[in-house]
Amino acid sequence: MKSRRSQFWLLGVAALLAAIALLWQTGWLDRAANPAPDAAMGAPARGGRLIATYRSEPQTFNRLVSPRAPEELVRLLTHGSLVRVNRVTQQLEPRLATTWTSSADGRNWTLTLRDDVRFSDGTPFTSADVVFTFRALYDEKAAGVMASTVRVDGQPLRVTALDDRTVRVDFPEVHGPGLAMFDGVPILPRHKLERYLDAGTFQEAWSTTTPPSDIAGLGPFMLDEYVPGVRLVFTRNPHYWASEGGVRLPHLDAIELRIVPEQNAEVLQLETGSADVINDFVRPEDLTSFNRLAEQGRVQVVPVGASINADLLWFNLVPGAASAAGRPWLQREELREAVSHAVDRQAIVDTVYLGEAVPIEGPVTPGHGIWYAGDIPIRSHDPARARSLLQSIGLEDRTGDGRLEDAGGRPARFTILTHKGHTLRERTTAMIQQQLAAVGLQVDILPLDSGSLNGRFKTQDYDAMYFSVSADSADPMAASQFWLTSGGFHFWHPAQTTPATAWEAEIDQLMTRQAVTLDVDERRRLFAQVQRIFADHVLAMTFAAQRHTVVMSARVHGATPSVLSPPVLWNAEALSLRAPAPR
Repeated sequence: MKSRRSQFWLLGVAALLAAIALLWQTGWLDRAANPAPDAAMGAPARGGRLIATYRSEPQTFNRLVSPRAPEELVRLLTHGSLVRVNRVTQQLEPRLATTWTSSADGRNWTLTLRDDVRFSDGTPFTSADVVFTFRALYDEKAAGVMASTVRVDGQPLRVTALDDRTVRVDFPEVHGPGLAMFDGVPILPRHKLERYLDAGTFQEAWSTTTPPSDIAGLGPFMLDEYVPGVRLVFTRNPHYWASEGGVRLPHLDAIELRIVPEQNAEVLQLETGSADVINDFVRPEDLTSFNRLAEQGRVQVVPVGASINADLLWFNLVPGAASAAGRPWLQREELREAVSHAVDRQAIVDTVYLGEAVPIEGPVTPGHGIWYAGDIPIRSHDPARARSLLQSIGLEDRTGDGRLEDAGGRPARFTILTHKGHTLRERTTAMIQQQLAAVGLQVDILPLDSGSLNGRFKTQDYDAMYFSVSADSADPMAASQFWLTSGGFHFWHPAQTTPATAWEAEIDQLMTRQAVTLDVDERRRLFAQVQRIFADHVLAMTFAAQRHTVVMSARVHGATPSVLSPPVLWNAEALSLRAPAPR
């Protein structure tokens, strides 16, 4: 009996420890030690204006013609999609389409649309708007940047209206992600935009000078005001279709998006209560002060996991690029491998991220879950190996001053452009500059605002850039414009008509193969090969993936923060505000 009692006692202790572990993993213990702000704030109420900040502003209100993050945020607030991939669960959810069925081979889908849905201007939504959207998406004159992400094996989908409430979608091949590829496609109003498409001027439609009253969408909010460089104001869409608990969404009257280009200023607004949300993740150096504010019930601090949008360093590999004139070594694979060995990833994790990051070798991070090939070795910090690689391409210290020169005596020097005001990127590039100097490379750092960076990228006027690849899903096809040589975000050499290198051609083939199978294990295997090729040829360098934390005002209710951007406003219709509790 004593033995059995001991066994029961041990089982009880094990069960208790398991329960504690579960509570810790789910964040319950954190919330118990740092309670929710209910004690300082009252119950959530309908109405009110949420104040958010953003560091850049849209260049157009037409999402189909711009790939930029500000345009995507406007899309999330003002437009609807057929389906949505939940940013937290990664599950496919019905939106404008309520149900769907597929053929046995997975190539043909029939979608049923919601009844009695209207655009923000009151015009009824029908299948004709869906067909029009895909026509605009693929129109060559419209030159829509999203078209490459909504193709299968390079071919467009065929979208047909069967009746006002039914749409048929024919895929040219089986497509692994299936309908999830529609998550980011805004369904646009035919009655507003068809005349532009017919006239061949779709690129100019809905510019930032368009009166807000001329823009209509199916999202929870509608654009009410835009003051360039200052703010965008979105007000409740009175015709939005969704409800929660019998209450029509959205809960908020308005969202004011303030343009605050500098990150320190954003943080200050959140700390002082001037803003409710910053549309980025909190920097590691700000965590201590925000944790203190959380203890006072003024903010909420929510860890969300490892980033899937790693910052990258890449060189301009466009053949004939002006940057490589007289410096052919700038486009050599040995240079990229040398840089990767010269940079101390762990030092970046410890110094820039204060330990709130993990070292990584490629753009796929542990945050990608099943898609992360964790067996790819991370290049070691090896300055001697870096010097040997540099010497192999003719870069040597010919004057004895510790700096490298090429065979003609010209200094081995280049410039890295990065995001002005983004302190993590600025600090990382400063460390890269220091560590490359240790192996003789001279590096200049030029921080620019996002608009200027985008302009320099478009004109290929740069040596190297340190910026981010942004995806709204962990699925590899969400970043197809990055992986495929034809993609506009194939940073080092975008929009190739044919692959410039054999290994890029192989990546194209592998990405195409994994996209046209429904077998998830096979897709994972093929994508792991993509990651290995990428690492072998150092097409771009990544050093660390931040462990993300979201901070919000204590008065924000209903948020489900995600590791994907935008971390809070992706589900803006569910947000509400708490009023201060009566004293």
